[in-house]
Amino acid sequence: MPVEKDYECDVLVIGSGASGMSAAVTAASKGLKVLVVEKEPKFGGSTARSGGWLWIPNTYLATQQGIYEPEGSAKTYLAHEAGDSFDAERVDAFLKHGPEAVEHFTTKTAVRFDMPLVFPDYHAEAPGGRQGGRSMVTRPFDGRELGEHIKDLAPALPELTVFGMMLGSGKEIVHFMRVTKSLKSAWYVTKRLSKHFLDVMKHGRGMTLTNGNALSGRLAKSLFDLNVPLWLNTKASSLTFERGRVTGAILSREGRPVHVIARRAVVLASGGFPYDIERRKQMFAHAPTGQEHFSPSPTGNTGDGLRLAESVGGEVSTTLPNAAAWVPVSLLKRKDGTTGIMPHFIDRAKPGVIAVLKNGRRFTNEGNSYHDFVQALVAATEPGAEISAHLICDHKTLRTYGLGSAAPFPMPIGRYLRTGYLVRARSIDELARSIGVDVDGLRRTVDGFNDEARLGRDPQFGKGSLAYNRYQGDALHGPNPCVAPIERGPFYALKVRIGDIGTFAGLKTDASCRVLSKDAAPIAGLYAVGNDACSIMGGNYPGAGITLGPALTFGYIAGTAIADSSAGEFPGAGSSPVGTLAFQR
Repeated sequence: MPVEKDYECDVLVIGSGASGMSAAVTAASKGLKVLVVEKEPKFGGSTARSGGWLWIPNTYLATQQGIYEPEGSAKTYLAHEAGDSFDAERVDAFLKHGPEAVEHFTTKTAVRFDMPLVFPDYHAEAPGGRQGGRSMVTRPFDGRELGEHIKDLAPALPELTVFGMMLGSGKEIVHFMRVTKSLKSAWYVTKRLSKHFLDVMKHGRGMTLTNGNALSGRLAKSLFDLNVPLWLNTKASSLTFERGRVTGAILSREGRPVHVIARRAVVLASGGFPYDIERRKQMFAHAPTGQEHFSPSPTGNTGDGLRLAESVGGEVSTTLPNAAAWVPVSLLKRKDGTTGIMPHFIDRAKPGVIAVLKNGRRFTNEGNSYHDFVQALVAATEPGAEISAHLICDHKTLRTYGLGSAAPFPMPIGRYLRTGYLVRARSIDELARSIGVDVDGLRRTVDGFNDEARLGRDPQFGKGSLAYNRYQGDALHGPNPCVAPIERGPFYALKVRIGDIGTFAGLKTDASCRVLSKDAAPIAGLYAVGNDACSIMGGNYPGAGITLGPALTFGYIAGTAIADSSAGEFPGAGSSPVGTLAFQR
């Protein structure tokens, strides 16, 4: 099929998540002509359905609250977390330019963040770990500021919403959990829901954007303020390559081919490969057929950026101990008949919740991070057995804190019981039989757990002993915010499996985000950011926002590096290399 027409720009960004829009906004703010393309019908990618947290040490937002880090502590922490996969050059770039990126975006664009005084690193007790000052959350955003573009913003993950409304900070979640116990919380929830329903009636969706939706909205507003075009329904089919450098791409825009010439660079930001079944088979040990994995990430994240780079000599790192950021997920049937995938972030830490294997035994501290929980689950599962667990709680716990998609009282749970998402039983023995778990094993586990839990203790796994456990527990429950007995029926069980919130394994890049060839030489004109680039976290998950923090930072680094490059270094600008050397995959 002949190419429809040429389009020229300085920078072509493939993908509209935080990393892609960060690179685009940075490059455009420095005077470059930028084009962003997104293959999905809506923009935002994984970012739009994320929590909207960013992990970036030593920002001015922290120092404004009097939080100062010992020199070198962040690098010490990341070196400890990454182990043998520590990439000192790229980590140094992140730590140096992360605070710059935050200052640039919060002072020169529509992006804003709020820094809680306390949000501990996931391994705060490790060398260099901190109790707060590194994780920040995107400030809520009025979607009406996007004008007509609001209709093109990808929605939040339905399973993480209440009546289609995504809850904001931890403080807002607490209000919803205490709605029946506090007049202040009841009034807050009433106002929040009323405003949401009015917005839905008037605009077709809620206009108070929070978390990842707020970050996507704020970055998009910044993009449009700079008059950067964003083409939706546009897939990058191949890269064009001339005289040793990437010169642009062939796009399929609404089914028609378009040749885009990128005078300076192409930036790959297409979201990694959580839905690339073949690469799953190669890199997810728990998914030998590629199907034993359930990702709440967007289904359009099929590894396009990785394949595009490989077609011109780029290389994907395969040495990380974990190829993705693991999260336990539960599967539920939505009202429209489709399957929802619910990530479990905080419910496991609540008092009165334990996780057991098929033998009825616990296997880890349930209050640990989602990534650590899944690693423990894999390690504890017998070879050849299904890798899954059940979360167990009693009625009081379920109605106080909720479990998975089942929200706390007064929200109804009947639908979850009818569909089998939740299993309810009058006794622990009956519950065990209903879910196919060893009856004696579960009874002994619950009895032994209860003996200590009544005293607020968990000597077996130390639930509640770590800073992150306690942060996600219930501060009003004592003596241990994460431990309570499971003793008043009815009892409930919910099955969890393995999912991800983004892939770690990605293209090898240098500290300027340039994609490297197999001989470690930069491929001229080609950059990768976000989940298309190999994570600097070394296959570990050190804290809240370790995906979006580097996404914003390396997008800023890439945009700056491209803008600072001499235009004379980019041969072929304005030429039409179509047909000379275009790589198709």
